[in-house]
Amino acid sequence: MGRVLLRILDRLEEILIASLMAAATLVIFVSVVHRYGTGVPFLYPYFIQLHISWAQELCIYMFVWMAKFGAAYGVRTGIHVGVDVLVNLLSPPRRRFVVLLSLMCGVLFTAVIGTMGLKFVMELYATDQVTADLEAPRWIVFSAIPAGSYLMCFRFLQVAYAFWKTGELPHHDESRVEGVEVDAAPDPQPSSSAGGAAR
Repeated sequence: MGRVLLRILDRLEEILIASLMAAATLVIFVSVVHRYGTGVPFLYPYFIQLHISWAQELCIYMFVWMAKFGAAYGVRTGIHVGVDVLVNLLSPPRRRFVVLLSLMCGVLFTAVIGTMGLKFVMELYATDQVTADLEAPRWIVFSAIPAGSYLMCFRFLQVAYAFWKTGELPHHDESRVEGVEVDAAPDPQPSSSAGGAAR
């Protein structure tokens, strides 16, 4: 049951990030077309009636949400940049201790940021503050901070538990693209020159 819930959480995380990225790209594209389209005389009467001054603000908020949840995804998949030259020089017991300590520091940091963000959002909720262009409640926008931070905290705990049990950290293979399967290359045939040399 626990593994099923984790898989669901993983997929929801990926869907949210991909959806926000796609939506932000689409909104930016429409905004650019609108901006330059109004400079075309025969398009001006049509484009000037479209009011999309909110597009830039919406994209900023979508990128903030994408970054917060993308950071949690990075912890889970091991794509964050880390300098481990000195850590790898340590003996296995000391390396294990240092890695777990660093993961626990990540847990503490994200838990503090999430709690402070939650307090800030709860204070905003009690007000009627809205954003400048979208006029959306500001507490919804800033909910990205506690939501993303707590998810990242959970991912740190998840990685720390897996490392404590197996001694392995998540590793991202830069040569592999998710969803693309590459067949193994066939063994190269010995060249005729090599065969001739062997004779």
